[in-house]
Amino acid sequence: MTDDTATRPAPRSHDALSPFELGLARFLENRLAVASAVVVVLFVAAAIFAPWVAPHDPDEADLFRRLQPPAWLGGEWAHPLGCDGLGRDIVSRLVYGSRVSILVGVLVVAIATAVGILAGLAAGYLGGLVDRLVSGLVDVLLGFPYLIFAIGLMAMMGPGFQNIILALVYKEWVVPCRIVRGETLVARELEYVEAARSLGASGRHIMLREILPNIVSPVVVVATVRIAQVIILEASLSFLGLGVQPPTASWGSMVADGREFLIDAWWVSTFPGLAILVLVLAINIVSQGLRDAFDPRIQA
Repeated sequence: MTDDTATRPAPRSHDALSPFELGLARFLENRLAVASAVVVVLFVAAAIFAPWVAPHDPDEADLFRRLQPPAWLGGEWAHPLGCDGLGRDIVSRLVYGSRVSILVGVLVVAIATAVGILAGLAAGYLGGLVDRLVSGLVDVLLGFPYLIFAIGLMAMMGPGFQNIILALVYKEWVVPCRIVRGETLVARELEYVEAARSLGASGRHIMLREILPNIVSPVVVVATVRIAQVIILEASLSFLGLGVQPPTASWGSMVADGREFLIDAWWVSTFPGLAILVLVLAINIVSQGLRDAFDPRIQA
């Protein structure tokens, strides 16, 4: 028998791993965070493949099935979670409603994070008038409660998918902006930035190529948390009738549709409310796991 131990590659030591690989290994050791990540992936997969996952047309109404209870309470097994006040299948509307909540959360946070990064880098690195203008605008926006600010904008612009994206982005960018500005104020005095400046690198190069890669970890973690917050805000606006309009399925509007049936048909509001709770909780646990795994200040 040939001994191949001499030719077998030695396992990489802990110190030989890159920072990303170390963070990923720490994250995978967190079983609760990994399980929550699986839950988030299942929600995303259901949203992407909604036409194949949903058992029925989410807008198909049948008054003969009005307020039909879940299957285990005497309803039909074809509608395991029951039907709403118009006889529409709740499972199908939950699946299609996940599209609205997840898409709004991802789009709003992606756009706001991009704007906040650029504004925070400029304010933190350039300082002076730019910093005063950006910081002043951030302070003004932070003076308004987020939900009331969004309600006011939606009242002016009118309900709709595009308008809810704009209404939430208008204030959401201040969160990554504050983080990036603070990190940039620290990073611009560090040796590697001074070295790049002494070599004649432009301010744009220093901000985007030197500073940004070194401060992106906390921004990613905060962006993950903000997705959960935006999902709650979208559901709140839809609950108030200011989000996407019927017959488009939305978890917030589904909760609102069941308000008058809370005693006799509790399932109409309960299941979309549970969907919001489970998804938001899972995202928050994942973001906490990412922070614990990738934040160097915690590992120090």
